[in-house]
This record gives sequence, structure tokens and C-alpha cells, in this order.
Amino acid sequence: MSWSRIALAAAGAVLLSVVAVFSVIELGKRQFTRPGLLNEAVFFDIPKGAGAAAVATSLEAQGIISGSGILPADMIFREGARHSGRATAIRFGTFEIPAGASMDEILSIITNSTAAGERYQVRLKAGARGGTVWLGERKAGEEGFTELVVYRQGDTIPDAYSGVVQVQSSIGYRVVIPEGLTSWQVVQSLSAADFLSGDPGAVPPEGILAPDTYAVERGLQRSALLQRMRESQRMILTEAWEQRRSDLPVETAEEALILASIIEKETGLADERRRVASVFVNRLRLGMPLQTDPSVIYGVTEGKAPLGRGLRQSELKGDTPYNSYLHKGLPPTPIANPGRHAIQAALNPEASKFLYFVADGTGGHAFSENYDEHRKNVRAWRKIESGKDR
Repeated sequence: MSWSRIALAAAGAVLLSVVAVFSVIELGKRQFTRPGLLNEAVFFDIPKGAGAAAVATSLEAQGIISGSGILPADMIFREGARHSGRATAIRFGTFEIPAGASMDEILSIITNSTAAGERYQVRLKAGARGGTVWLGERKAGEEGFTELVVYRQGDTIPDAYSGVVQVQSSIGYRVVIPEGLTSWQVVQSLSAADFLSGDPGAVPPEGILAPDTYAVERGLQRSALLQRMRESQRMILTEAWEQRRSDLPVETAEEALILASIIEKETGLADERRRVASVFVNRLRLGMPLQTDPSVIYGVTEGKAPLGRGLRQSELKGDTPYNSYLHKGLPPTPIANPGRHAIQAALNPEASKFLYFVADGTGGHAFSENYDEHRKNVRAWRKIESGKDR
């Protein structure tokens, strides 16, 4: 065989090798961007420090990615991560991988700092008699959480709760502060929260904590969370004060906060807040005592516990600064932590001539402009109450 033929044969072999290499590369690229084989969404956990190789191996082992037959899946994923410059950008956490996700899409998910999801969620709902702890689990591909455990603070922590929070890392924590709790009650619930840390410090002044749902990280300092609540309430009050009606009988934002706390304790109905506010605003204008039971109760309990019964005559006659039957004007401090809507109602009350209100048996109140009408409404309410007792 001549040297020319040998050279041509060698060149052909090299060409075939080059073609084969490029074919394999193209095959890998197509597999990297091709829709995956997942039939349903799944959660995928990446521990701290895991690199592209370890992640690729884990993805293949869990059946989240698949190879081409010629090329293994972990090799395709690893090379795709390297060539796209994302191999060192992989995050740790729990990620939700949707059905049919390609390797390229999976890589985008696990390199996105905001994509890590919550598989479990713990919610602490503060309460007047201690908080309630709720644990839920979310299925991949679904929005809501399914309840797993509920227990009251102070009770024995269920094993099912401990088994999740001690093992799982993909847990979101929420602290829910309902409207109308006192600062003492809020601090008590936070102090008993197993996922918070540190001393909460002194009980904050009444009224300055914003009721809301707060997303927190495990181990957050209780004092830091209370500071967030204070800052939130300050912003809410400042905004509402700037948008207040100009003819109100309150001179400062602090007085508005006191009035809002009374409104918060008097009604839980959204469509009643501004009407209830009008009653107290009208009374303040006329120099009438506010005569609100929640204020008297606060003088008895100091906000440390619900009264749990009706007021006694001795308590209605007791001379505390919060006895709004004996003293005209606003009490010296708020009597609870009012929410945004109660604050807005206090500063933008309904225009009315109402001076009285009493429960009407439906969860709301009957309002009246004079005492005779009020007495009729009171008799109707007492009749309803006596019927309930039977």
C-alpha cells in the first residue's frame, strides 16, 4: 500500500473519530435541554457544601435526571453545569423540581438563591391564654400545607413535631400575632416558642406591637422580632396619622393609638370598626365618659390574662386610671395592640350621631343616638342572653 493511501485511510479514521466526538457532544447537549422524565413534581435536598458532581449523582440516583444510553445522566448534568458556568453557583436547601423539568431547567432552579422552597411550615399563633403551634407539610407541586400537628404551648411537645423539626431543614417558620393581644401576652407566647432564642427583654409598652404574620428564621432573637413589630406599628401609625380627618378630638398619634386599641377590643367585625369609632369620637367631643368595659377590664388584669368572666359591680366602681365609667377622656395608655384597620378607623371614623351601642346577638352591635333607644336595644340583648342561658 502506498504512503498516500495510508495517509488517506488515516485521515478518514481521524475524520470519523472527530465526527463521532461531535455527535456525542450534540447528543449530550440535546439530552441536557430535553424535557425530563419526571411524571410529577418532587422535592430535592442539597446539603451544604455539595458540589456539581455530588448533586449530579444524587439527581440520577433519585431518578430526577436520566442519561442518553451512551452518556450517563450525571456526566451530562456535570458537563452542562461546567460549560454553562453554573457549576460553582449551586445553592443548598430544598428545591421543588417540576414535572418534566430538563437538566438545564433543574440547574437554573438549584442555582437560584430565591428558589429554595418550604416543604414544611411551623406557625406559632400567639393567644390570650398562650399560643398554638401548628405544623404542616406541603406536597411538591401543590400550594397549600396539610396539617400534621397542632398543640398548645405549655403542653408536651408531640413526637411527630419533634421528629420533623429536628431532622428536616426545609422548614419555614411564621409567627402570627392576632389583633387585640396585649404586649404581655405577645411576649409570653414568644418566650415559649421553641424556634426562637434569647431573652425578649422588658415587656414593650402597650399598643406599639403591630399584629401581623411574620416570617422568621429558626434561632432568631426574640428581641429582634419584637423590634420588627415595633417598627412596623410605628410605620402604620405614622401613615394613618398623616391621612387622618382634621376634626378629630385626639391631639397626638399616641392618643389615636389608645382610641384604636379600644375599638379593636370592642368589635371584631371589619364593617363595624368605623361606626364604633364614631361612637367614641362623638363621646369625646361631648365630654362624655367612654364607658367601655374592655378599658375597665384592663385596669383589673393589667393586660396579663383574660378576665374570663363578667365585670363585678365592685370592679365597675373601682377607681383605676382605666375605669372609663368614672373618668372622662381616654385611658392613660392603649389597652391592647391594635391592628392596621382599627388604627385607620380611629383616624377616619364614620360620620354619625351615635352615642351608644350594645351587642345584638348576631356577633355585631345595635347602635343608637340617644339613651332611650339604647335602653330598648339593651332590653332586646338581655332577652337574647336569657334565652341562651336556657
